[in-house]
Amino acid sequence: MTTTARPAEEGVVPYPPEVAERYRAAGYWTGQTFAGLLDAAVAAHGTRTAVVGTGPSGPQRWTYDELDARARGLAAGLGELGVAPGDRVVVWLPNVPEYLEVVFALFRLGALPVFALPAHRASEIRYFAEHAEATAIVTVGRRDRFDHAAAALEVAGAVDAVRHVVVAAPSAGDVPSGVVTLGSLRRTPAGALPGDDADPSSIAFLQLSGGTTGLPKLIPRTHDDYLYSVRASAEICGLGPDTVYLAALPAAHNFTMSSPGLLGVVHAGGTSVLAPSPDADTCFGLIEAEGVTLAAVVPPLAAAWVQATSSTSRDLSSLQELQVGGAKCAAELARKIGPVLGARLQQVFGMAEGLVNYTRADDPDDIVVETQGRPISPDDEIRVVVPDDPEERDVAPGEVGALLTRGPYTIRGYYRAEEHNATAFTADGFYRTGDLVRLDPAGNIIVSGRVKEQINRGGEKIAAEEVENHLLAHPDVVDAAIVGVPDDFLGERTHAYVIPVPGREPPRPAALRRFVRDRGVAAYKVPDTVEVVDAFPATGVGKTSRRALRAALADHARRPTPGQHPDPDADEESPS
Repeated sequence: MTTTARPAEEGVVPYPPEVAERYRAAGYWTGQTFAGLLDAAVAAHGTRTAVVGTGPSGPQRWTYDELDARARGLAAGLGELGVAPGDRVVVWLPNVPEYLEVVFALFRLGALPVFALPAHRASEIRYFAEHAEATAIVTVGRRDRFDHAAAALEVAGAVDAVRHVVVAAPSAGDVPSGVVTLGSLRRTPAGALPGDDADPSSIAFLQLSGGTTGLPKLIPRTHDDYLYSVRASAEICGLGPDTVYLAALPAAHNFTMSSPGLLGVVHAGGTSVLAPSPDADTCFGLIEAEGVTLAAVVPPLAAAWVQATSSTSRDLSSLQELQVGGAKCAAELARKIGPVLGARLQQVFGMAEGLVNYTRADDPDDIVVETQGRPISPDDEIRVVVPDDPEERDVAPGEVGALLTRGPYTIRGYYRAEEHNATAFTADGFYRTGDLVRLDPAGNIIVSGRVKEQINRGGEKIAAEEVENHLLAHPDVVDAAIVGVPDDFLGERTHAYVIPVPGREPPRPAALRRFVRDRGVAAYKVPDTVEVVDAFPATGVGKTSRRALRAALADHARRPTPGQHPDPDADEESPS
């Protein structure tokens, strides 16, 4: 294998040396790498089942020994292909067993995964590839009526750095020409692989932020900081070799990866079951068939599962705990989960940038139902400050304010985002999360909302500006504003106000939604409803910031005119 390591990453904000030393001295950073994580699991649990799922080649069930052998073989093949240590590789895979094979192969090779979601489309994948200067994209062929391989080839043709498209497919005949199949790259590695000796303080991968101003920022995570959160999460959540974890949400979500997620299960030597769909029928069948003990969902999915229990014949008795995160779980729903599903609820509140909070198994019911838990680490520093206060003074105890945090697994800056970092982080390293919270006397966090212009649609974060820019690209649109409005199922849904070009036939709402979808964005970003208006229906706003405008429009959307239906085609081509 002939590979050349890339130079040290630029554009990464490191932990200050004295802070890093303190975290090592405290035992948070142990020098473990992701390759070392799998090594430890193989040594202790080699013959136990590591992953179960259905991939492009059909149902799979691999032990830790088999997962490691596949990862090493794929790492060798990727190296022969020309993927070098330090290269960034966009991993654009659904919940298939090959996801873990690819991720650990890249760790073995010393390459950096750039995690994309299955719902992303060419617009987002191109941005990730350009910003990270990715040399390869790994994806699947046609899935859920979308041709991922063709879209990846489109991106490769537009981004000079992308030299390879690798597709998980049964054979070359199942994918377009110009791509390499995963199976054709599996080798028998000779000796050690570059990632086996990775620097634990180095960047291991790039995740995606929720994004508040356009497309997501890239989040650099080191082996040391991320694996501390994985190990601590596994301990808090009581994982062990008998844990059977159901990955119902996309595997690339931070929640699914590490809270405690797939990586926490590897640390504990348990089994991960990858669900091809999060719907109740699919997941209930897997819970019964595999004896699932732990699952993680977002609140809308929890509500759907609760509702579905009344009509299922599946045996769910193995399920011991249901984690709910990604968005605040309303107390009314939280109270139903235990009695209806027969599983203990654990609330999870966190972010890909770092801080993660859990309710604990021994917490009283009112804490579990009414709060989003408390931080992983004793060295997670929390500040709750007055929103929009230039001096960022702390609020009085128990009052709502903006959440700031820093700690042993919270980043100090986004990747190659110096200008944005100046506002997203304080001078002394606190991350401005954009969340509005209050703390109870015991330090549990209660989430109240968002400071930033971000819509949380069923756990998926949507930047208003990004969607507005897509609408503004329509030749018949002169202005657009996206707001989030309350929704009983999703928490928030998106509502678009659009001003047409004067003198032209106004575009129909359904046509505008199709236009956004056809620009190659993730389906969850397509506005749920569209209202074409002559002017923005807000009074007292005048010429002011987009934030103030959106706030006024959101208030208007919550109080629709009696009898008015803003989008007669709202049910057509639902983005969900």
